[in-house]
Amino acid sequence: MKKSFCHALFLVTAFFCATAVAVAAEMAPDALVKETSQDVLEIVKKDRDIQAGNKQKIYALVDAKVLPHFDFKRMTQLAVGKSWRQATPAQQDELVKEFRTLLVRTYSTSLSAYKKQTIDYKPLRMEPGDTDVTVRTVVNQPGGQPIPIDYGLQKTADGWKVYDVVVDNISLVTNYRGSFSNEIRKSGIDGLIKVLVDKNRAAEQAGAKG
Repeated sequence: MKKSFCHALFLVTAFFCATAVAVAAEMAPDALVKETSQDVLEIVKKDRDIQAGNKQKIYALVDAKVLPHFDFKRMTQLAVGKSWRQATPAQQDELVKEFRTLLVRTYSTSLSAYKKQTIDYKPLRMEPGDTDVTVRTVVNQPGGQPIPIDYGLQKTADGWKVYDVVVDNISLVTNYRGSFSNEIRKSGIDGLIKVLVDKNRAAEQAGAKG
């Protein structure tokens, strides 16, 4: 995974941390992005524990505020690709659970990387009745190149949900799809589940030692 992709993932977390689900359901996707990301960046900037990388505090924040605004089932389905239909309902549930854990840990780790970045918001291209849109932003880094971050959102009964993030032209879903496909070809669906379980267990043990 490219360094800029990893470094910018904190914005994914920042996206939705500060707004209640009921409010988010009523907001337009671009308004949701702008209002909540600005609120959260202020929180992160002022929170010394998060800046210092307090994992438990970051995990609690992500678990409470981020998960309601992501469609992890669709993200997993898109990442697994055509093999998703081969999985049993129980396997699908396991894939969603482990992929969600992997992503949340990635977001949590990158959240503490925020320093003095600012965000520009591009005009939303959206027609009346659209239920699938892309919200485009650019992250400006002091002393570095701007990083474009695009968010794919779909309107659901519970409001707008993120199902993909494209950082510097690299799709999160596509980024994982290649490695997932390779693992499924080698070891099947259960093999992919085992790989995800092992990665999450290793990350948890490393976090406990840290």
